[in-house]
Amino acid sequence: MDVIGRLQRQRTELTQALFKEGLLDEQFTQLQLLQDPNNPDFVAEVVSLFFEDSEKLLDELTRSLEQDPVDYKKVDAYVHQFKGSSSSIGAQRVKNACVIFRTCCEERSQEGCRQALQQVKHEFFLIKSRLEALLQLEQQILAAGGTIPFME
Repeated sequence: MDVIGRLQRQRTELTQALFKEGLLDEQFTQLQLLQDPNNPDFVAEVVSLFFEDSEKLLDELTRSLEQDPVDYKKVDAYVHQFKGSSSSIGAQRVKNACVIFRTCCEERSQEGCRQALQQVKHEFFLIKSRLEALLQLEQQILAAGGTIPFME
């Protein structure tokens, strides 16, 4: 099997695994459909922005939960923003962790919020490493002169 075919197969298998593990949902597929020859880096750009924004939000959340007293309205606003951006790229498990985090904010549970933040961080860094691997495979496929196979 040629290099391009092997890379395309690896990319398809990784994408399927991300969906099977519930890390990504249908929204990611919708995002991929917006990419075309006129905008070949669309998904990579959107995902990179998601990573940057998310890391800033995680820093803000960490700082906010260290305050005494905790401003739960502010924490909830950050979590709401994070939930929205996770949802928009299809990061399903991050979004789900944010839903639980928001419940802890409503309950004004500092310990619950701290645990929820750890779970959100865990899910975020997991999807970040997996999506970085996916985007790296795509770059290798394109560099070898191949095309990106999309999931149906």
